[in-house]
Amino acid sequence: MQVLKFGGSSIADAKKINKVVAIVKEAVSKDKTILVCSAISKCTDKLIAIGNIAAEGNQQYEELIALLEKQHEAIIDEIIPAEHHNMIKPVAQLLFNELRDVSKGVFLLKELSAHTLDHIMSFGELLSTNILKIKFWSLGVNCKWVDSREIIKTNNHQSINVVDTEKTYNNIKGLAHSNNYKLLILPGFIASDSIGRTTTLGRGGSDYSAALFAVGAQARILEIWTDVNGMMTCDPRVVPQTKTIRNISYKEALELSHFGAKVVYPPTIQPVVNKGIPILVKNTFNVDEPGTLIENNPPESHNKIKGISSSDSLALISMEGSGMVGIPGYSAKLFDVLARNNINIILITQASSVNTMLVAIEQKDAEKAKKAVDELFAYEISLNKVEPLKVEKGFSIISLVGDDMKNQSGTSGRMFDALGKEGINIRAIAQGSSEKNVSAVVHTKDVEFALKAVHKEFFDLPVKKINLYMAGYGNVGKELVHIINKQAENLLRRLGIEIKLTGICNSKKMLFNKDGINIHTLTEELNNGAACNMEEFILTAAAMGLKNSVFVDCTSDRNISYTYPEILSKKINIVTCNKIANSESYEYYSLLKEIARKENLSYYYETNVGAALPIISTIQSMRNAGDKIQKIEAILSGTLNYLFSNYKADDTPFYKILLKAKELGYTEPDPRIDLKGVDVLRKTIILAREIGLKIDEKQIMQKEFVPKSVFEGGINDFYKKLEKHEAHFKALFNNVEKAEKKLVYMAKITDEEISIGHQEIDKSHPFYALSGTDNAVSIWSDNYANPIIIQGAGAGAHITATGLFNDVLRVL
Repeated sequence: MQVLKFGGSSIADAKKINKVVAIVKEAVSKDKTILVCSAISKCTDKLIAIGNIAAEGNQQYEELIALLEKQHEAIIDEIIPAEHHNMIKPVAQLLFNELRDVSKGVFLLKELSAHTLDHIMSFGELLSTNILKIKFWSLGVNCKWVDSREIIKTNNHQSINVVDTEKTYNNIKGLAHSNNYKLLILPGFIASDSIGRTTTLGRGGSDYSAALFAVGAQARILEIWTDVNGMMTCDPRVVPQTKTIRNISYKEALELSHFGAKVVYPPTIQPVVNKGIPILVKNTFNVDEPGTLIENNPPESHNKIKGISSSDSLALISMEGSGMVGIPGYSAKLFDVLARNNINIILITQASSVNTMLVAIEQKDAEKAKKAVDELFAYEISLNKVEPLKVEKGFSIISLVGDDMKNQSGTSGRMFDALGKEGINIRAIAQGSSEKNVSAVVHTKDVEFALKAVHKEFFDLPVKKINLYMAGYGNVGKELVHIINKQAENLLRRLGIEIKLTGICNSKKMLFNKDGINIHTLTEELNNGAACNMEEFILTAAAMGLKNSVFVDCTSDRNISYTYPEILSKKINIVTCNKIANSESYEYYSLLKEIARKENLSYYYETNVGAALPIISTIQSMRNAGDKIQKIEAILSGTLNYLFSNYKADDTPFYKILLKAKELGYTEPDPRIDLKGVDVLRKTIILAREIGLKIDEKQIMQKEFVPKSVFEGGINDFYKKLEKHEAHFKALFNNVEKAEKKLVYMAKITDEEISIGHQEIDKSHPFYALSGTDNAVSIWSDNYANPIIIQGAGAGAHITATGLFNDVLRVL
């Protein structure tokens, strides 16, 4: 047997009711089920309003009943098939007629007794569960509707409806054992007294009904379905980063609920707590979420702190006086008078000198408390033994909840330190006698900041900050800024990483902000920045003294590449897509690596070879593991691969394809660099050095596929000469096509020989199918007789920026 309870938010309209029906059908297929439901959302509030308005002698109550009736009729029309309307519409009509009759009596008498109000409030649950009964019947589900008033019995004790548990449990036991139905449907919240009058179970009444049915039927589990994913580490409306608590003990759940968590209400779930029946809190609208399982002995978790809750609208009442010192009875008298006036005590703290006692109560009870206490201690006040009760309003309590709080060293200190860092004043503190909570009283105006601060301290990932100083704000630089901005929330949530752009420069201007440059106004601010001077840029970045500082070179500027030693000497990490530094002399390449090693800094340049492809990191990992790389074959120019893949001898001229590639951002700003093979040359040098070869440019054999005369003159002359040499390209590609081969621009690296240039490959070669701007690298080594092949997009501003972004994250 299992008990499922759905609240009003779960059955607010026809669409939501259909979700409930699907959930219940699934549950019924696995086990016998008792379904307990509330009235549809806001229905109980409307029924209370109907009773109160009728008691005022105001006929507007009739309009409210009519509106409520239309709302239920609309639900019936939408979810109940027409052929079953005759089974529910007459029932609904009878219930609304009875509601009108009762309300008319209230209107005529201008009196609304507690019993009559209970009767009026009961119609919400009677209507919702009868509608559900017919819906399940229409689907062929074997179910029965039972009136909870015949099962749950109450007695009146001091004007409060108290459940007669012995009679109630006997009734439930009889109900469960005498029925062979797979599904029993019962209205929550309502009951009846010894003479059959309708009564209600108060706040959380439907949960209470469900708990009673779970105990009486000896259910294996009670499922409470609501509109949140379960019990949360904090109120998600205040702290968006809140997390669902997967497992929690009864006592922890009760502590969280006592201090404001609204998912479960402590008194209503007490019956199942006493019997050790697990409670599963689930989201009706997100059934795939596991929810929160509340049980006696939940699995151990790394974080002993389960959640933070708060209670608002509180007042502090304090009783002070030298006459309290050493004289017993003052506390007892204070608590007794508050109890007699039905004033709930939420928190108590007392000074070690015993001459001050402070109690937190609901703000609405503050004046009543002051009047009652001052009257009780009038004699002591007249003798100046105690002061008149002091009342302070506008407070909230935040409570940190977890098992065995007393043995969690430093927990209270961390909580109070987190509040202190935010400048939040703590008015009072207390630790529960259950040793499962630490509470602090703060001003209500500070409670949101307090909850965020404490949640961040105990539940958020420790935030690791990266401070970027970026050179270059062209295509790559702008893409990198866009990626950082787009991934900001994801980085913080998943990895606890925050990236701040603290400095940026282009060829003309530079800009700094220690707290982070506003990315949305970056272009305007940079245009209005100071004149750029790289030496000054580096000195300013160093002077800011920020941890995890990273210089990101988004340029192809030779002069900037020569500043790397100075940048590293200032304890600033480097991430670069600028190939010049690593393809300069071998001595300079070695110098940069050595400085980074000595200073314990990161020097990352994955984008030097394959944009975002993990080519360099793969080679470094292989070598770190002791592997010897024997040979590399590589297509390293996305630009040239695009040109070679798209050029056909009888199609678009070669120079037009080059112009298209430039327009798409696939070429260097000066595409002559690509056609000369300069870019591939630099990448080949870097790759050779990465596998351990001490080489320089002069040791690489180059085979040119563009006539040298094309490169003589300016850029405009270059395009004209390229057009004039179209016959050269046609001939080159015609010969290859006739041989059923493909032309590629490839680098080859071995210990004996390093070469780059155009080469014919046949269909058996792994690079034959390569197209577009893709790059590819084949790596043979002692450990890999069959090559490792890394292939993917190797050109474009976005891809390069992605590679830079990945390298920035590696710095931590």
